[in-house]
Amino acid sequence: MNPKVDSLMSEDEGIVLFRPYVSPTAAMSVAKTLSTRWIGQGPQVEEFERQFSTRLAGDLPCAATNSGTSALHLAMLLAGIGPGDEVITTIFTCTATNMPVLYCGATPVFADIQPTTLNIDPVSVRAKLTEKTKAIVCVPYGGLPCDMDELRQIADEAEIPLIQDAAHAMGAQYHGVSIVKHATYSMFSFQAIKHFTTGDGGMLVLPDHHQIEDAKLLRWFGIDRSAKQKGIWENDITRVGYKYQMTDIAATMGLAALGDWDTIWQHRRKLLALYELEFDGIDTVEFVGGGFDDRTHAAWLCTVLVDDRVGCQAMLRSKGIEATQVHYRNDRYSIMGGRRDDMPGMDSVDDKYLVLPMHMQVTEDDVYRITDALRTGW
Repeated sequence: MNPKVDSLMSEDEGIVLFRPYVSPTAAMSVAKTLSTRWIGQGPQVEEFERQFSTRLAGDLPCAATNSGTSALHLAMLLAGIGPGDEVITTIFTCTATNMPVLYCGATPVFADIQPTTLNIDPVSVRAKLTEKTKAIVCVPYGGLPCDMDELRQIADEAEIPLIQDAAHAMGAQYHGVSIVKHATYSMFSFQAIKHFTTGDGGMLVLPDHHQIEDAKLLRWFGIDRSAKQKGIWENDITRVGYKYQMTDIAATMGLAALGDWDTIWQHRRKLLALYELEFDGIDTVEFVGGGFDDRTHAAWLCTVLVDDRVGCQAMLRSKGIEATQVHYRNDRYSIMGGRRDDMPGMDSVDDKYLVLPMHMQVTEDDVYRITDALRTGW
């Protein structure tokens, strides 16, 4: 508890839930890119892919895209998912995780979550397997890695890919190495409120170099760009691609942000650790995703479980603190097939989870202000 918290800021100044992080060097770097002949996909995209692979993807091949959703769709296309297939996926995530399943003509089969982590439950995954299952999709909720050993074992036994929507989890590790090493495909997001933004964008991380050329074809209409740029138009188009590539403008923002990565990572991790420490003494608040020593949290979200969530939100807002749910169970949407009645884990937290502010402009004193507010009750 911070005894000086009351003097830090007036209650009407407010602490917002999210705020985009744009590197201070981005504007100058983008201006330089705008003065070149490349503002669409060009050399900056290649450089961003190279640096991202080195810094955050365990040196695995990367394909930059215009959104994380596009990267997920590419992963599913590369995995051969199509009409009549089933994809086991988490019920608790952004709809962007599961819309690509529908675009492929496949059926999302929802698995339950673990109430203590809000991650997909491997026990539920195994129970959902059928002969139609063609992939498993997992989401490290808030940045906490899933139980990757168990999920990978299930996927390997079924001889299907494990696709990881790691939109929340830039920098996360499992057993001391990047989480990408434990999945067949992984996607990262650079949407506005992620760890850093490229305006919007994504990165698909592939398991080896065998599929990188296919990924690059599919993200640009099925056209071999390297051949096209040499003036060779004899190259045929044999696969249906789409316009999923990143631009050099976005990649320039990404490169600037990578230069700040250590600062971003340290700040967010420090805030999350402080939240966890403070909540240890508050009986009415349960911190989600703490206490693991086999995985490293990426610290994108700080989520808690509380009774009377509506009352808690109202109290926080009265004190100038923004908090909300952010994500919802996907079976609430008609397009996903309607409400499931076999989700006890999800049901148990449905009215309890709440996301608290955590971004580059949140300070340690802000965390004290938030936790002190929760300590007083609602």
